[in-house]
Amino acid sequence: MNYRTKKRFGQHFLHDRLVIDKIISAAQLDLQGQVVEIGPGLGVLTDELLPRSAHVHVMEIDRDLIEQLEARNDSRLTIHSGDVLKLPWRNMFTQPPYRLVANLPYNISSQIVFRLIEHRDLFQRMVLMFQREVGERLVATPGGKDYGILSVLCQLWYDIKKVTLVKPGAFTPPPKVDSIVLNFQPLANPRVDPVDEVLFRKIVKGAFTQRRKTLRNSLIASGFSAEIIDSSLQQAGILPGCRGETLSLQNFSDLTRFFGQRIN
Repeated sequence: MNYRTKKRFGQHFLHDRLVIDKIISAAQLDLQGQVVEIGPGLGVLTDELLPRSAHVHVMEIDRDLIEQLEARNDSRLTIHSGDVLKLPWRNMFTQPPYRLVANLPYNISSQIVFRLIEHRDLFQRMVLMFQREVGERLVATPGGKDYGILSVLCQLWYDIKKVTLVKPGAFTPPPKVDSIVLNFQPLANPRVDPVDEVLFRKIVKGAFTQRRKTLRNSLIASGFSAEIIDSSLQQAGILPGCRGETLSLQNFSDLTRFFGQRIN
């Protein structure tokens, strides 16, 4: 296909056969199962998904690529046209669970992850490619510079394992960074009790909003009252002068419980 990539869509099309095979293997496809693919591009993954599953749903925003997908005229393929961040997933994917396989657009991958967490009940397994820097954040542990909001929220709900590192030459055009494929396996129960999921997420985001500030000051800057922060930190046994990246998932669970007792 004679196609010129569009920078605004963050397009880097995978062509490395070894990487493709590793992604398909990690997905553990089922001939009776359904698959969702985000940003199929030229369809190299789609070509592998179709004969290995009952049905494939793809989400694509590029009209030129959509025309190519439609030209396949394959009854096993459903094309959802539009922005992955705006499409009504629950209206589209009404027979869960699905497997999700994707080489994510790097410019919106973090936003997609937040949306995946909100729709986590739809997917029984996810095999996703990220810019390596973003992928390292997802698997980071407390205390390191990569540990942050994505680390906490993803590890709350998933076991995440590295599948393979991917060099720029595996793509056309090659990106300027290395990439990484990760396998997300949903947990039967959250790794810790989030207590109140909305409040949990607000506290986690608050803790990392201003990383150079102490945890106490960062939470104050996020709109929590100093009185609630001080008493909750004391009960949770967390020093107010520490920083968000030192907190474990259990620390965030404890904080959510004590914050909730004072807010409610």
